[in-house]
Amino acid sequence: MTAQDPSSPARPSASSAQPPRFIVIEGPLRVGKSTLARILAERLHARRLFDCEERQRRLREALAVDSPSPLLADFLMEKDRIFANLNLDDEQLKLYERYYESLTRDLPAPDLVIYLQAKPEVLRARIAKKGASEENRIADEYIEEVSRAYEHFFFRYSASDLLVINTSEIDFVERNEDLQQLLRRLRDPVKGTQYFLPLGASE
Repeated sequence: MTAQDPSSPARPSASSAQPPRFIVIEGPLRVGKSTLARILAERLHARRLFDCEERQRRLREALAVDSPSPLLADFLMEKDRIFANLNLDDEQLKLYERYYESLTRDLPAPDLVIYLQAKPEVLRARIAKKGASEENRIADEYIEEVSRAYEHFFFRYSASDLLVINTSEIDFVERNEDLQQLLRRLRDPVKGTQYFLPLGASE
C-alpha cells in the first residue's frame, strides 16, 4: 500500500493536537464493520451514521452539523465504485461514473479510514454463522471477487489516512484486549497507510 499521492489535492490531516473528526470503517460483508462502528461510537462518544440507501444525503447533513463529537460511519462513499466495477458492463459504468461524480462532488474525504479485511474462508464462515438466508445464497466465488476488489481499491487508496486491520485472527467483541489495544492505537495519529495487529494475534 502507498501513502498519500503527492498529485492529489491537499486535505486536512489528523494530528496529535487534532484527533480525527470524521472516521469511516469499511470492508467486505461480515468483516465486522457494524460491530466495530458501534463499539467505537460508544467509546469515542461519536455520532454514528449508518449505511443506507440515502447515504449521500445523510452524510452531507451529518457533516454540516457543528458538533464537538466526531462523526463515525460504517461506509465509504467510494464503496459503490467497488461494486459497480464488479457488476456493471462498460456502458453502464460510463453512465454510473457521471452520476457518481455529480452526487459526490464537494464531499470531504474522511480524516481516517479503518479498513477491515479477512480471508474469504473466514468471511464465508461468518456468513454461515449469521444464518441470514439471503447472505447464504451468495456464491463463494463472489465473496472472493469482492475481497480481491476491496484489496485492489485500498492498495491504491490515498484520499485519507488509512489504518488496515486484518480481522481473521482478531475479535473485538470476545477478546477485550484486542479492543483495548486498538483504542490505545487510536490515541496516536495515523499517518499515510499503517497496519494494526494486536500483540498475541497470529500473523
